[in-house]
Amino acid sequence: MEAVLAHLRGAIERGEYAIGDKLPSEAELCRSLEVSRPVLREALRALQTMGLTVSRTGKGTFVVASTVEDPTFGDYSASDLLEVRRHVEIPVAGYAARRRTPENLDHLAHLLDRMERETDTTAWVAMDTLFHLAVAEAAQNPVFRRVIEEIRDALARQSAFLNELGGRREQSNREHRAIVEALTDGSEHDAVEAMAHHLDRVETTLTDIVRSPRTDSDLPTEGEPQA
Repeated sequence: MEAVLAHLRGAIERGEYAIGDKLPSEAELCRSLEVSRPVLREALRALQTMGLTVSRTGKGTFVVASTVEDPTFGDYSASDLLEVRRHVEIPVAGYAARRRTPENLDHLAHLLDRMERETDTTAWVAMDTLFHLAVAEAAQNPVFRRVIEEIRDALARQSAFLNELGGRREQSNREHRAIVEALTDGSEHDAVEAMAHHLDRVETTLTDIVRSPRTDSDLPTEGEPQA
């Protein structure tokens, strides 16, 4: 999927598909790129998240930008989402370290164990949002949970995007483990640091995806296994 995405993204950025142009049909792209429809659809969704295209029901996919500026996850841009997360989730982690209950810690530990064993990306992404909700719950302030609930869909979309294109799952598990350990120790400082590091890594991966597309040489060549 990443190779197909890089191919289509490169074609748009080189002007082979100009702003306003309609991309070839899914059937045409599947034939020309020699990939399955599910793989192509994942790549098309990623193009839309990056803000390069828009899908119009019954009409097809159209190019709306020639460069990636700021990916969009549901109703929110990546930059807006990250800005709010830094102002909310970092202090929330500190409050959670001071106020967490044994039940909060058990819930977080159980979630983390499941996430570390999970191999299905969709299931992992669902638990990822639950993890951040659980940290907010541990802060014992219902307003914090409401804020995370508001951005929950965007968090899930971002998480899926980072996992599909940035291979973030194992790294995220380690970062989540550090957060839980800090909460268990009751260390406000360590919890704040662990959450800040987690969000730093999210930002770094997003930046890498936006700035460093793969080249067409990553596409399978004739005779190689196809998706």
